[in-house]
Amino acid sequence: MNKKAGTDGQKYIPYDRRTGPESTVYFTRDLSPQGLKKIYERVKGPISGKTAIKLHTGEPHGPNIIPAAWVKELMEAELPKATIIETNTYYDGDRYTTERHRETLRVNGWSDFTTVDITDEHGTAMLPVKNGKWFEEMSVGKSITEYESLVTLTHFKGHTMGGFGGSNKNIGIGCADGRVGKGMIHGKDGEAWNVTEEELMEKITESTKSVIDFFGGHVTYVNVLRNMSVSCDCEGVGAAPVVTPNVGILASTDILAADQASVDLIHAMTEEDHHDLIERIESRHGYRQLSYMKELGMGNDRYVLIDIDNGDQEITPAKAVEGVTPFEG
Repeated sequence: MNKKAGTDGQKYIPYDRRTGPESTVYFTRDLSPQGLKKIYERVKGPISGKTAIKLHTGEPHGPNIIPAAWVKELMEAELPKATIIETNTYYDGDRYTTERHRETLRVNGWSDFTTVDITDEHGTAMLPVKNGKWFEEMSVGKSITEYESLVTLTHFKGHTMGGFGGSNKNIGIGCADGRVGKGMIHGKDGEAWNVTEEELMEKITESTKSVIDFFGGHVTYVNVLRNMSVSCDCEGVGAAPVVTPNVGILASTDILAADQASVDLIHAMTEEDHHDLIERIESRHGYRQLSYMKELGMGNDRYVLIDIDNGDQEITPAKAVEGVTPFEG
């Protein structure tokens, strides 16, 4: 098996150089609980049975996470029996142990309206990685296997190591358990954090594939493009200041299309508006997340973008970000 990482993760592939079929991606500029509910309606078809919601619940007082109040409204309206799932962290912080993690959930308001399933609290499970380069299986939080559907609710932003954090990172890192799975992704040659650039992107993606293959198509993806720091929500109040304009919400039943469209919208902004986030993606070779998802057959990087605010018109990424206002913290 070839264990050599791919290349060109620092290079953005323009739409006209992509090949293959198109998926559908929905878009709304309505960054509110109403907008979240409205766009989820368009992609909820695959969701049935016992449902998990994977989102980043954040470090204590994290300023950029999807607001808990938005998620509460979505759950009450659309997913009253669903359960938010999380895993403990690989780094030693306020979500490293289940006890500390539950206190952080309380601080951030999640415990006010729901109980979060920390899936690795009671152990781990191994999920097969089909056609993987690096892994034959991935270690995940044990209780994820008790669910039948997965709603991937992602705060799209930059990421210190991954370049950007979309649905792929939310699942690939966020469902791997805190000790074994995350160690398989990040660790190498006896070092805890020795994997970077294309190899890291590929390992994250293979982890994601193990999870979505487990759910067998009963997955949907919602990316919220709001408060997009170059830092991940795992940095909490220490995250870099937000300078990228808020855009809206994207959703698809295709993980690659959802993340690719999110990246395309960032690229369609002016140089001044997208400079910091693009620099973060390129410097970490984050585009390899997208190209490797395509190589693994996880989705399409071509898509039809549907503006649900304006009669379901087909629009371009440039049209979607037209007139965005500079971010004001």
